Amino acid sequence: MTITIDQIKKLRGETGFGVMDVRKALEETKGSEKKAIDLLKKWGIQKSEKKLSRETKAGIVESYIHGEGKVGVLLELLCETDFVARTDEFKRLAHELCLQISSMNPKNVKMLLEQEYIRDPEFKVGDLVKQVIGKLGENIAVSRFIRFKLGENSFS
Repeated sequence: MTITIDQIKKLRGETGFGVMDVRKALEETKGSEKKAIDLLKKWGIQKSEKKLSRETKAGIVESYIHGEGKVGVLLELLCETDFVARTDEFKRLAHELCLQISSMNPKNVKMLLEQEYIRDPEFKVGDLVKQVIGKLGENIAVSRFIRFKLGENSFS
């Protein structure tokens, strides 16, 4: 089967993976976009395993307010360089993690990473982070977070 440039562009736009990775995934799945996306996710997780020992000194603090001001989240998400911290993909991950924390109320980082991802229960939040590591090529770490809920006396 011949893989077209349009297929590559479309899949690259949907996944954020590099052109060569997208092309290889489409070739290995004989043009099946759904299977190629699954394969790219798998590769992203595999690539991330090699980067987990790298030091993370840059990053952002993301905030999110939910429910007309009833729940708020502050998250510190770290990466290796300021360049990656300024990317839309990194900022999107920080926002998604805040949404997860707001809705699922994990007690700590470990619990957060082990939870089912609210947008796709087939994946854990840790897998989502690993996929972004694979895409961006840098280690990413959830450093800490805090969740506030109106009327609660203690932090949750």
